[in-house]
Amino acid sequence: MKSKPDYSLYLVTDRSFLHGRSLEEVTAQAVAGGCTLVQLREKSLSSGDFFQLARALKEQLQPFRVPLIIDDRADIMLAAGADGVHVGQSDIPAAAVRALIGPEHILGVSAHTLEEALQAERDGADYLGVGAMFPTATKPDASVTSMEELRKITARIHIPAVVIGGINRKTLPLFAGTGIQGAAVVSDIMGDHDPRRASEILKKEMEKIL
Repeated sequence: MKSKPDYSLYLVTDRSFLHGRSLEEVTAQAVAGGCTLVQLREKSLSSGDFFQLARALKEQLQPFRVPLIIDDRADIMLAAGADGVHVGQSDIPAAAVRALIGPEHILGVSAHTLEEALQAERDGADYLGVGAMFPTATKPDASVTSMEELRKITARIHIPAVVIGGINRKTLPLFAGTGIQGAAVVSDIMGDHDPRRASEILKKEMEKIL
């Protein structure tokens, strides 16, 4: 039986913010600063390179017991021995992904509305990625989810809700009292010159909310 992950500070990778640093280096610093889960998001790598990077990150994170989630690609997740996969509304349906990966792996599903959230829960999702909560340069075409819709979602679902999209040390305090159990951060960690310190600050802010 799989253990329940800590979703509180959820790092989503983006190599465009590395500026000459390695992904492994930035991820290690983020985990040292308090990131509790890492999602490897790669839109431009070949399948072979994506697999190699996923396997390297999995080996790096394993001693710290920080789960590795693969964005979109259940095949890469299974091949690399990662802990789970996250899918969006336009990817393979969540129910089909659950059937493919089995009950022992983590399944995250993006949801923008209450209807999508309830369907994801029925389909076997372990957690939801709710958003985008704010306009974000990392996903410029993402539709924005209102705070009202977020509260409707957290009031009805029985699985953790992780907010994503424009989440940073300035916007995170706005989620106090919304019922979330985690925040997914991209640029405020990946783009910081000190990812460890950035993660420490965000972790403290998240602890005030939980």
